[in-house]
Amino acid sequence: MRAFNAELSKLFSLPGIWLAFLIGAFAPAVITALDSIAQKEEIIAGVSTRLSEVGYIGLGLGVQGVIILGVLAVSSEYLTESSESGGGQQITTSLTVVSSRLHFLLAKVGAVTVISILLCIVAIMTTVLATHLILGEYAPAFEWSRLIGAVCYWTFTALLALGITLLTKNGIIPLAVLIINSSVVSFSVLLYRVTKLAFYLPDRAGAEMFMFTSGTFTGSLFDRYHTPFTGGLVMFAWVVVIFIVAAIVFHRRDVAS
Repeated sequence: MRAFNAELSKLFSLPGIWLAFLIGAFAPAVITALDSIAQKEEIIAGVSTRLSEVGYIGLGLGVQGVIILGVLAVSSEYLTESSESGGGQQITTSLTVVSSRLHFLLAKVGAVTVISILLCIVAIMTTVLATHLILGEYAPAFEWSRLIGAVCYWTFTALLALGITLLTKNGIIPLAVLIINSSVVSFSVLLYRVTKLAFYLPDRAGAEMFMFTSGTFTGSLFDRYHTPFTGGLVMFAWVVVIFIVAAIVFHRRDVAS
């Protein structure tokens, strides 16, 4: 518990964490608001076809906040301090205070998990509010099962960011790759026409926990391929595998720290 509290304290002391909170809490609501405005115009015109997805699209695309969170949780450990502070790295102090590297990683995972869940709950609240303010009586009913799926998606995404950063020891590469993948163009979109294995990539499988419904965008990538439960299992499996590899690499690489 002391290691967990220490990880929470370290995260809240990082300047960049407030950017993660700001993006995570409000980006989904902004995306949802823009989508709701477009949907309201389609409803008035009588051509709306995806009203049930309003809100969930914002939660799917607005996951960048927890990506930043997961990356910062690890990359901050490897930042070189100023010469006045000795020019060392936080990881040296962390591994000195917490002798077990497994406990250190579990504490970090626990801290990121708790913050990701809370941040997603806030994002859901702002998203639901934006939907009802703009669509009013046309606002779709949000399903608890899909909202829980969104929470799992955000949490697993944050943990993937943490695990990948642990492998690279650098936040720039995972941050750039994951944000581009989640907001600009998904690797799943690029690969699914070549092989159906693309449906087993973590972002695609995980999104099926809440974002896509059968028959939506028929004939495209957005047709349902997994059940929500199966999609969650696939994404969770990615998290487990990446963490096993990252933990092994971390132990061998930093055992002398």
